[in-house]
Formats: sequence, structure tokens, C-alpha cells
Amino acid sequence: MQDDALPSPLQSPLLASASVAHGFFTRKGGVSEGIYEGLNVGLGSRDDRGHVEENRARVAAWFGQPVARLATVHQIHSPDVVIIGGDYDGTRSEADALVTATPGMVLGVLSADCGPILFADPEAGVVGAAHAGWKGALTGVLESTISAMVALGATRETTLACLGPSIGPDNYEVGPEFVARFLAHDAAYARFFTPSARADHAMFDLPGLTVARLLAAGVRAEKLGLCTYEDEARFFSYRRTTHRGEPDYGRQISSISIREA
Repeated sequence: MQDDALPSPLQSPLLASASVAHGFFTRKGGVSEGIYEGLNVGLGSRDDRGHVEENRARVAAWFGQPVARLATVHQIHSPDVVIIGGDYDGTRSEADALVTATPGMVLGVLSADCGPILFADPEAGVVGAAHAGWKGALTGVLESTISAMVALGATRETTLACLGPSIGPDNYEVGPEFVARFLAHDAAYARFFTPSARADHAMFDLPGLTVARLLAAGVRAEKLGLCTYEDEARFFSYRRTTHRGEPDYGRQISSISIREA
């Protein structure tokens, strides 16, 4: 594969300091067409399977790896994490996060409004990736990922995390039952909601909640501050697709890998 065929992912300044290979991939640089135009990596979408496989191969190639070294999971909005080793066989377990201490393995999480979070402890040589929508963030997928990294030798004090492109607070309107669920969990979560134009509804700051929980878990964290809903040229968005009544949507991927010596 020629280098000029490879996509150009977004980078985290914080993770760039960790000497790990990582990228928050956009929809640019792929072969899918129509509503999936670009780098759709969603195996669960109704896109042409060959296009999806080629897009995934391009992501792996950006890391200098074959697609067999790209590990993803069947995401179910859970707090569950899988540990990936050098014996990874392509199985997509039901989970929403992955961690590894094996150089050369590429961890990937898919998103289309939910938050993709990449983690690295450069001192311990451990990385992780998590998919956190509102349910995963609320039920502990971020904390589970950090705990799994610690089990592989990482420490919270030396772990870095970055939240990639996700739906922003100006475009995430929710109903009163949604707000009540969060306030029942923690009344202080009221700070993540602001009034919307519709009575009894609110705008929800998912990125704000995500970063707050990362910081509370004891890691250093940042966010890219990019909204998937409002930037159609670069990102797929489940909510934008729903509002338009489109039949399906693509997924972008965020990936991280420990560099091989």
C-alpha cells in the first residue's frame, strides 16, 4: 500500500509526548461510498464489506502493521474491558475497551458521537482505548480501563488520556428522564446540563463528564474539543443520521499502539 493512500489522523498533544503511536482517524482517506463516504471502519454497518476491510487495512498500515494486528471489540455500551496480547486471533469480544502491554498491537475503538478515549502510560509501556457514550461513561468504562492498565503494570500518576471527537454540548439534547438518571447518580452532575430551547429538555455535556471522570480517576487528561455532529466533512454522526432519517451511518476509529523496538 502506497503511503499516499494512507489516512491522516488527528493527534493528541498530550499523547504525542508519550512516544506511542496513536491517531484519532476521521472519515477522510477511505474507499467507502454514498452515506459511508470515506474511512468507514464499521463492521456492523451495512456498507460494502470489502470497503470496510480495506479501510481497516489502511488504519493498520498507518501504524506499519497488518490488519491482523488491529484489535477491536463488539461494542455494547458496557464497562467491560479486554486484555489484548500477542496471541490475538481477531476475536471481537463484547466489550467497550481494550488494553495491552504488547508492542505492535493496535487497539481501536469505533465511534459516531460517543467518546473515543486513548490512554498511555509511557513509563510502564501500557496503552488502552475505550468507547464511552453516556451509558459507558456513567457505568464506569473509563475507570475499568484504567484499572485494567494498572493490572498490567501502569500507574494512575503516569497515565495520560485524551478524549477524541465526540458530540458536543451544543448538539446533544436530552429529555427530563435522562437528566433525572444522572442526578440520581450524583447531584453534582447538574453542572453537565444546561437548558435547551424545548421545555423540560436540556443540553448535555458528554465531553465535560468524560474528562471530569478521567481526572477524578487520577490520570492526566485532555480533550480535542471537536464535535462529530457539526463537522460532517470530517466525522460520522449517529445523531445527525437519525435527525435526517438516513438508513445507516459510518463509524470512525481511534487507535493506539506501543511502538516496537
